[in-house]
Amino acid sequence: MGYNSFEDLEVWKRACQLAVRMYDALKDCRDYGLRDQMTRAAVSIPSNVAEGAERDSKAEYMRFLHIAKGSAAEL
Repeated sequence: MGYNSFEDLEVWKRACQLAVRMYDALKDCRDYGLRDQMTRAAVSIPSNVAEGAERDSKAEYMRFLHIAKGSAAEL
């Protein structure tokens, strides 16, 4: 693949920024269940991109990207 580390991937960088923005946007939310679900989904996106990038096969990488996409849809 054309990168040295998942940290080089623009999608991972942007997903991390999204997670930080979600924590900031929801810091005063008193619906704790909703806040927890949304922040967990936001953190799941870059986590799955990173995990997939570290897998040994393209098929596994694609599977984790699909999981990240599902987390984005959940969010």
